Amino acid sequence: MEGGKARDQRPCDNCRRRKIRCLFSSNEVVNCMLCISRSTECTYVQEPARKKRTLSTLVERSQDAESSRVKQRYFHSKIDISVLKDYSAMPGKSLLKETLGHQNRQSSSILGLTSDFDPSILLNHPFNPKGECLSIKTPPILRRASQHTYFRMRPDTPEEMEQELANLDAIEAIVAPHGSELVKLYFRIVHPSFPILHKKVFLEKHNRTYRESTPIGLGAVYLLALNWWSYSPSLSNLPKPNAKELERLVLKSLFQAHTRPKISDLQGGLVLLQRPEVSSWTLTGHLLAMAQNLGIHFDCSNWQIPDWERGVRKRVAWALFMQDKWGALVYGRPSNIKMDDWDVRPLELLDFPETARDDDDEEGSAEIEKGRQTFLQMVALTMIVAEILERFFTLKAMRKERDIHEMLERAKPIQMRLKDWHANLPSALSIRDTTPRRLSSVGYLHLAYYTAEITLHRAILRTYSFSFIPKSLSPSTDTELSVLTRTAALTRFTTALTFLTSLKPEHLQSFWYFSSSLSLAIIGTFASILCVTSSDQEEREAHIARLAEFRWTLRISSTSAEFMKYAVRVLDKVSDLIELGKQQGSDKDSEEYLYPASVRSDEFSPLFADSAPSMGLPDDDESARLDWTRHPFDMDLTTFGEFGIDGEFPFGDVQEKNIAMESVGAIDI
Repeated sequence: MEGGKARDQRPCDNCRRRKIRCLFSSNEVVNCMLCISRSTECTYVQEPARKKRTLSTLVERSQDAESSRVKQRYFHSKIDISVLKDYSAMPGKSLLKETLGHQNRQSSSILGLTSDFDPSILLNHPFNPKGECLSIKTPPILRRASQHTYFRMRPDTPEEMEQELANLDAIEAIVAPHGSELVKLYFRIVHPSFPILHKKVFLEKHNRTYRESTPIGLGAVYLLALNWWSYSPSLSNLPKPNAKELERLVLKSLFQAHTRPKISDLQGGLVLLQRPEVSSWTLTGHLLAMAQNLGIHFDCSNWQIPDWERGVRKRVAWALFMQDKWGALVYGRPSNIKMDDWDVRPLELLDFPETARDDDDEEGSAEIEKGRQTFLQMVALTMIVAEILERFFTLKAMRKERDIHEMLERAKPIQMRLKDWHANLPSALSIRDTTPRRLSSVGYLHLAYYTAEITLHRAILRTYSFSFIPKSLSPSTDTELSVLTRTAALTRFTTALTFLTSLKPEHLQSFWYFSSSLSLAIIGTFASILCVTSSDQEEREAHIARLAEFRWTLRISSTSAEFMKYAVRVLDKVSDLIELGKQQGSDKDSEEYLYPASVRSDEFSPLFADSAPSMGLPDDDESARLDWTRHPFDMDLTTFGEFGIDGEFPFGDVQEKNIAMESVGAIDI
């Protein structure tokens, strides 16, 4: 379309807000060129600027009339602020002046070693102090981060910027005029234990205008902060914004940004996935692909970037590493990150800009130093989890048949690493250590530890798995090892139950890592596997009683901890299946007993589909649901858990049966 014609009439609402004339491609069309480009219709309902104007249709539909009038005053006071595009030309001091990945309205993409570019091409070309190649005058330009690392820097197109600003306006309209208070809540409660943002950089941008953020980065912070709405004295008595609509807009923006991701998009995506009802294995893979475009998996120690940005990249990288490994564990999927392609240096204290001096004094805030230590220890634990998954749960590893002796020898060094990790935890991260009127996120760290222990024991118990074997035969070729490993398993579950009962309101109301909900379900299902593989009725009844206690503890705790409710629903279904299996088992021949073969944790197994979070699927999507009550035993029992033992292993010289069990389950929580 080469041009447009102006009509002798007032401009439509969209053009009026931008203070431009309405242009039409012909006299016959109804909508102007701007509205056609945005896939909207021309409307003429707003009054001239000197009078009060209503908000857009999106805001009118999502808020009542009184709320809309409050938002209108706030929204129009912000919307016309100009947005900085080049931080290097900004007057005064700013952390953003030399940034590589945090420029506004510009994306960066690393040039791979086998791509259509080779660094040797630019050997004789000049570069400016920022590392930009002076021989390339028009975008996209090349920027050299190190001798062998180059990025393609591409500014957003006018259409992309317009779409992004429209998304930002829609997100801000949902929460206005409470955006600043939600940001404050996020940095008070979530950020200390999940420090993947740079607080000073985020606030510098947000204080100028929300339009300097990206829709994903801004919307995810708002969305997660809504969980603690009542912790703000200025918000607690007000109606909460529409979280579902906000989530929809953030997810929409996430998929729009995949071709031009920014680090703030990746940060926002990781924050978004901390909501259990949003997190999924598919979105984890989406974020990983974005991160690879941004070169997050590279060692940036010698890059030509500011120190603060180096710290951000490392924290984001390890947060992504944890998202991948824990997602692989709780969803039962192969990890996407391979260590041969992971070259990120370990985190150091200098990578965290905030210290205890930056603690927020307001009641209900989290402690920065404790949160930093929690994050560091979670990364260290995830490294052990990665080895467990690699050694015992890859397809090739599971294909190999090993006897109990070999399995114990392979697991022993990992068990020792777990034991050392727990023994060396700082005293400040003890579950008993709480500060009055402060929230504490150490609960998710301890829960992750028990989940890692149980995952390792599941690999051991897999050695004892048999299908339809006579009851007169032992399911193990070594009765002593079988008894000892099951005893250790019971001890570990009991310890996990003790941990659960020791949680205080300061823990339950705090930030919990995304995997926590499924981890609780895994621990509960662990007890159910011990139950259904019991060799006598007395042991079975004991396991049923402990499972009932675990489920009850979850149920009463879930009234103040929303993330626990999914585990309660799963264990309700598991208990029903155990009871049904018990009834069916009593009708079978006395010489036959059913032992579940292999059991795998899956991403919201179809068995529990109606209990799982919706994952954004329509309520009437029958393909995503399965009525488990129809034929519960017609499906493969491998869908609900292959459980192992927990606690200390009967390690030692298993060939000589020198079984050391002195410290079984004796792990102080």
